[in-house]
Amino acid sequence: MPNTDLVSDIKSTAKPRKRLFEAGQMKLLVLHFIAQSPKYSYDIIKDVAALVGGNYKPSTGTICPTINYLEEHQYTQAQLSADDRKQYRITPTGLQHLEGNQETVKKILDRFNTRKQIQNDEHYVDIKRAMENLKTSLRLKIQHCELTPEQVREIAEKIDQAAVDIARM
Repeated sequence: MPNTDLVSDIKSTAKPRKRLFEAGQMKLLVLHFIAQSPKYSYDIIKDVAALVGGNYKPSTGTICPTINYLEEHQYTQAQLSADDRKQYRITPTGLQHLEGNQETVKKILDRFNTRKQIQNDEHYVDIKRAMENLKTSLRLKIQHCELTPEQVREIAEKIDQAAVDIARM
């Protein structure tokens, strides 16, 4: 089985971008931040960037359509401030939607708080290094070797076993 069947067209050694948010997660996160207090779009961008950590900062091209979606579904409403800027507030419908998705919001917050902790806490520097080494070795193996289905399965089993071993510590 050629490599291109395993991973579609990796042409450079640049890190492939992994999606930070699954479908609908950004909307819930933005709604969560607006529920805490009324927000301008720039405040939302700062809140998301602070939560995610690292060098991530969502663009207005990400946040504005998300806010528009929330408004269209009547989860938020905009009010013009004295300087004609839109400030977003959660509606009762938005609160109800957020309460119904509280478990998902908690998972999102927990995931990014853990990610930020690993990135920023020197206590975890060895774990961060080891995680990066694993990702790099996998990326290089896939790019430069034609892995058989058996090798793919064996690699997956080793990673799964490491996860089980860590969970049992």
